[in-house]
Amino acid sequence: MSRRDRGGASAVKRLYDTELIYGRLLAVTQPHLIERYNKALKAFALPETKLESFDIDKSGFSPQIADELNDPDYLDPNGVNRRFIILTPSQSTLPVVHTQFSNTEALMYEFFTSNARAINALTIKDVMYGEIEDNVAIVDDIEDLLSIQQVEFNVLSADDVLGKAAELRTLVDRLKSEPDAWRDDAMLDHMVDLAKIAGDIRENRLVPDKVVFRHDAFWTSHFGGCYVFNDDKTTTVICDSDAPGFRRSRPWQVSYISIRDEARVYRFLAETGRLDPPRASWLETSGFLEHRGEMAIRALLRTAEPGAVFDRMDAVWLQTWMHRNAQLIAEDGIYPFLNGVKREIAQTGRIEIGRIADHLRFLLARGRPEHKDAWLVNRLITEYVPSDFVSRYVFNKQGFYKDYAGYDDRFRQHVVETLKTTYLTDKGAFRKRLYGL
Repeated sequence: MSRRDRGGASAVKRLYDTELIYGRLLAVTQPHLIERYNKALKAFALPETKLESFDIDKSGFSPQIADELNDPDYLDPNGVNRRFIILTPSQSTLPVVHTQFSNTEALMYEFFTSNARAINALTIKDVMYGEIEDNVAIVDDIEDLLSIQQVEFNVLSADDVLGKAAELRTLVDRLKSEPDAWRDDAMLDHMVDLAKIAGDIRENRLVPDKVVFRHDAFWTSHFGGCYVFNDDKTTTVICDSDAPGFRRSRPWQVSYISIRDEARVYRFLAETGRLDPPRASWLETSGFLEHRGEMAIRALLRTAEPGAVFDRMDAVWLQTWMHRNAQLIAEDGIYPFLNGVKREIAQTGRIEIGRIADHLRFLLARGRPEHKDAWLVNRLITEYVPSDFVSRYVFNKQGFYKDYAGYDDRFRQHVVETLKTTYLTDKGAFRKRLYGL
């Protein structure tokens, strides 16, 4: 292993040890659950695991099995029609840590909550697995993404408990409706055998009730990152203008915005009510401007002094550095801009966004908390404020991990320590204070 490989491995381990990657997963250690997981892998035509323990997320993805198979996409082979493996109802509270669609976690959550009774009953006896199916087999262009209107959970079980329960229900209905059916000893014996596997289907609902869900606004990793927002009469696609199908797929129905066009992106989010206007009501109490300012200074320091020792960066050290580098900070402009906004907010209670340069507007922006797309909007905003690695981690983990890979080791350590003290100590309180979520 090269020095660079070892450095990359230790950097990822640092994230893993602090649960900044693959955090809050469920440990699978019981032999019968491992055996059931292997049955699902076999059904997907994948090799069985030889591991004696591994972790899984809400969808059943395991980073350890991904490493064992040398395939991080073993449950997502084409980046669409995501596979899932459900061993236990406890998975419902877990995150989804590997996906190419931002709404995979929301879809899995809806499936768990809509079918809790069936999942509770079935996983006592069997493993549930299958695919989140739509009408697209592979994504080649934007039209394929736009074609996904809804998804259907195609649910199977390894020992076919689902199939046996359905068969038993059919035979029960026949016994009730056909006067002489009770004379059929072979059928009655078969019903007893089925009941030994499926249990009392009058008490245990084994078949999921709701399997079709709407595919709403989302981000996908396809085409370098693509955002799709749905309004009453219009769909808006925000991505690289070089993406296949950009401005050519359904131009009468779809509005296209280049992700490089900050002004148009901001205007779209503001005009559709997805942004929280910069007002004193939340800016003065949230610490949002102060947070953005700190992140801007740290980014500037990293660029100006690559060999800086960040572990000594307390408030006094940072203030001293800022005094010594006042000219550099003034030339960068971000920190003085944020201070000017603070003064104006204190005096007038609001800021006139029309007077703000396009490249600075997103520094003052957050998703409107009560809007259903708030999380997705905050993710999009982080595309324009890469210096704020804390917000990148909260809303855009794929972007954060990409940034993190490019940091030197000293700054990586600083990033991890900062996240531990600002976000991991109380995630809910941090999101509520800065983002109203």
